[in-house]
Amino acid sequence: QVQLVESGGGLVQAGGSLRLSCAASGSIRSIGAMGWFLQAPGKQRELVATITSSDTSSDMTNYADSVKGRFTISRDNAKNTVYLEINSLKPEDTAVYYCAAVNKYTGRYDYWGQGTQVTVSS
Repeated sequence: QVQLVESGGGLVQAGGSLRLSCAASGSIRSIGAMGWFLQAPGKQRELVATITSSDTSSDMTNYADSVKGRFTISRDNAKNTVYLEINSLKPEDTAVYYCAAVNKYTGRYDYWGQGTQVTVSS
């Protein structure tokens, strides 16, 4: 089993920055790519950033169009941690942010963190 624990959320003013962290533990070898999702109030959860598996020689990242240029996903394999840096925060970025990991054996996002709240004030 894999456990994911997010941290770094909070209340921030518009224009500010945050760095979210997601620490993985447990069956690390079963983890493939990882991603960050957000769920804004009253909306469906959406995938905003992904990063390839630690097995690859170099990290490849992908972003939803809505966050390109402001969100940066990265990983520190030595710490089993994935980060999401968010710059130029907007009130519409207010959401619960979830870290998730792909199970190598199923190809699905089977592992989820509990989520961390980000609230952006105007």
